[in-house]
Amino acid sequence: MKANIYFGSQETKKEEYLSRVSPYSGEIVSKVAVCDANDAKRALNIAQEAAKEAKKTTIAQRCNWLLDVAKKLKENREDLAKTITDEVGKPIMFSKIEVDRCIETVTLSAEVMRTMHGETINTDAMNSGKKTMAFFSRVPSGVVVAITPFNFPLNLVAHKLAPALVAGNAVVLKPTPEAPLTAYKFAKLFIESEFAIKDALSVVYGDAEVGNALVTSDIPRVISFTGSVTVGNIITKNAGIKKVSLELGGNAATFIDKSADLELAAARCAIGAFVNSGQVCISLQRIYVDAEIYDEFASKMAIESKKLVVGSPYSDDTFMGPLIDDEACARAMNWVESAIKEGATPLLAPKVDGRMFYPCVMTDVTQDMKIVCEEVFAPIVSLIKVNNFDEALALMNDSPYGLQFSIFTNDLKLTQRAIEELDAGGIVINDMPTLRFDIQPYGGVKLSGVGREGPRFAIEEMTEIKSVVIC
Repeated sequence: MKANIYFGSQETKKEEYLSRVSPYSGEIVSKVAVCDANDAKRALNIAQEAAKEAKKTTIAQRCNWLLDVAKKLKENREDLAKTITDEVGKPIMFSKIEVDRCIETVTLSAEVMRTMHGETINTDAMNSGKKTMAFFSRVPSGVVVAITPFNFPLNLVAHKLAPALVAGNAVVLKPTPEAPLTAYKFAKLFIESEFAIKDALSVVYGDAEVGNALVTSDIPRVISFTGSVTVGNIITKNAGIKKVSLELGGNAATFIDKSADLELAAARCAIGAFVNSGQVCISLQRIYVDAEIYDEFASKMAIESKKLVVGSPYSDDTFMGPLIDDEACARAMNWVESAIKEGATPLLAPKVDGRMFYPCVMTDVTQDMKIVCEEVFAPIVSLIKVNNFDEALALMNDSPYGLQFSIFTNDLKLTQRAIEELDAGGIVINDMPTLRFDIQPYGGVKLSGVGREGPRFAIEEMTEIKSVVIC
C-alpha cells in the first residue's frame, strides 16, 4: 500500500515512490511518496491559511474530531497494529498495546482541552496597580511542524497531532521514513473525519531536505521533534525565532539498593532494558548495584533476561523482534566488542541472528565506555558495582543526558534523596526508568531536550498566552 502526500485535506500521488522493507523478513511492506523541499513549502503555505480558520472553530468541534478519530482507531486496531509490525518489526503484542495507548492519548487530549482555561488577575494587588478586569487566555500558536521517530511510529505521532489540532492549530507532519504507512493511515483518520477542519493537517515525507525546509521556514510557530541529539542541535540552530520542543533520547539508569526486592527489580529491569529491543528513549542502559547484593542481583537478572522470547514479531508470545536495520545491529555489536576489548565481561554474551539482537548483559564496564556513556538504542544493559547510593548518584548524574532515572529501594530516606538529587526529567521509584504513563509530563534535561509532552503539557507548548486588561 502507498503512503501518499496530504497537501491539507487533498491526497496527492507522486510519480516516484520508495519501498519500505520489513526489518524482519526483508519483504516490501509499504511504498512512500518521494518529497522535496517544494512539497514541504507547499504544505506549509496550505497550513498557514488553514490555521486562520482552525482557530475560529469551537473547542467542541475539535474535541469531537479527536473522539471520532479514537473511535476509528478502535475499529482499525488490528490493521494498524499489523502495519506497525510490518514496518518496524515491533512484536505484534506491543504493536497492539501501542494502538491502545494511541487511543488513550487522543482521547485524553480531547478531555484536557475541554478544561483548559486562563485565569483572572488581580491588577490592584500591587501599589502601582489599580482595579481593572484582567485575565489571560490560551490561544492557538498557528502552524505546528511535527517530526516523529520510528520506535513508536503511531503513539508518538499522536502525542504531537492530537494536542496540536485540538488546541486549534494547523499541522504539517513529517513522519519517520521507516514507518510512513503507519503515519499515513493515522492521518487519514483525521482528514476523513466528519468533524475535520479543512486543510488543518498535511503530511509530507523525507529526510534532511524536507525537514530543513520545514524547520527554517518563517511559517511555523512551533517545531515539535523527537529524535537524535545531532538532529536536535541542527534544528535548534536553524529554526530561528519560534518555539522548539525537543525530545532527544537519554541514557536511563537505575540503582538497586540492598533493601530492594531483588526478584521484582530483576524482572522489571529485564523488561526495561530489552522491551522493543532496547529501541526506546528511556530504555534501561545502566544498572548500578550495591556491592553487598551485586552477585545475587546479577544472577537473577541473567535468569529473567533468558526468559524473554526472541523471534518472529508476528507471534503473540514474542517479546523481542529485530532491530530496525543492519546498521543498528552492526553499531550495537561494535560497541559490545569494543567494551570487551577494554575489559568488560558479558554476563549474557551478545548473539546476533540476522537483525535479531538477543539480550546482552555486560559486567566489569567502566564509566567511559560507549555502552555506558552514550545512548545505545539496542538490547544491551550494563551492571556496575557500587559501594553505596552516593557513588551511584554521582555516576548516574555523570551523563550529558537526563531523561528518566529510577531507584529500587525500601529505604524512605534514599527515596527522598533520589527524588531531590537525581538530575532527570522523570524519577521512578521501585520500577524501571522505562516506565511512562501518557498522561504525565514527559521530557528531559541537559541533552535529553527541552519542553514536555503529555496531552496537557503539549497543549501548553502549542498555545500562546494572551493577556487582556479592561480598564
